[in-house]
Amino acid sequence: MKIAFFDTHHFDKDMFLETNKRFNFPIEFFETRLNKKTAGLARGHEVVCCFVNDKLDADCIAELKDGGVKLIALRCAGFNQVDLVACDKAGLKVAIVPGYSPYAVAEFTVGLLLSLNRKIHRAYSRVRDHNFSLDGLVGFDLYGKTVGIVGAGKIGKIFAHIMLSFGCQVLIHDPHEDEELKKNPGVKFLSLPDVCRNADVISLNVPLNPKTYHLINKDLFSLMKDGVYIINTGRGALIDSLALIDALKSEKVRGAALDVYEEEESVFFQDLSDKMLKDDVLARLLTFPNVLITSHQAFLTREALSNIATSTLESVQEFENTGVISGGKSVNAECCVRVK
Repeated sequence: MKIAFFDTHHFDKDMFLETNKRFNFPIEFFETRLNKKTAGLARGHEVVCCFVNDKLDADCIAELKDGGVKLIALRCAGFNQVDLVACDKAGLKVAIVPGYSPYAVAEFTVGLLLSLNRKIHRAYSRVRDHNFSLDGLVGFDLYGKTVGIVGAGKIGKIFAHIMLSFGCQVLIHDPHEDEELKKNPGVKFLSLPDVCRNADVISLNVPLNPKTYHLINKDLFSLMKDGVYIINTGRGALIDSLALIDALKSEKVRGAALDVYEEEESVFFQDLSDKMLKDDVLARLLTFPNVLITSHQAFLTREALSNIATSTLESVQEFENTGVISGGKSVNAECCVRVK
């Protein structure tokens, strides 16, 4: 099966080429993102391989179907960028990579928290300019603090264990209460409002769907402790960005670390250093000294890239051999309304 690979970057192209030595699929790489305007590039390919910021709406799906595409292989766990209802109607199968490396994301979440709290990124920049002052770099001990985790799937669960090892009290909101975590005396499962009321740090680890869009909004910010820290390595639109700006201005939120942003598709994964930033909301967030933003980097480890490439190409092979995708790698329209 011929694969059209969109939104190509060196880090994933190299890994896919190496992994494909085991499969020998013909792959054509495109740097452009997949959308209704670029879908014609996939004509003559049975598979398209996409990433988080490709936009597979109904018009794009129709173009892919017309061009002979039979399988959409997402090299990520999230699928909010795909119109699954349109895929079902067109008869296109959709495969995801459900567990490429939860450790990569959980560990990066810890790194964001430590950098934000202890001002490591600011200290690094100062020292590079020969400024060795410590003024403005005061943080706090994580030991004894309360960490709220929204979503205790694979990533959230690993993050919870790491925070417990720091000596934190962990509060979790998740409709599915993990039995192992429930037995830990340092963990409590609470409602989302109660997590917001009691946590010193809140980490978002849920997928984006209609029920989680702007999950963290003006109302929930108003419930939070003064001086709360927010960490988001899930999806950008879990947070209402304008409400976050207001919470930062009022100092309700003392700091925010964001590896994702709700309008990131026009900015992330690109070098815009010689261009004007046209996103006024993102530009405003970047002006805050207590906001740390990375460009959807949490997944980026060698282990994760290897797992993504292997899982994706295995799905393509399985579809070629059987016409189906088994296990937790297949998603359809029913997944649109599921909540983790």
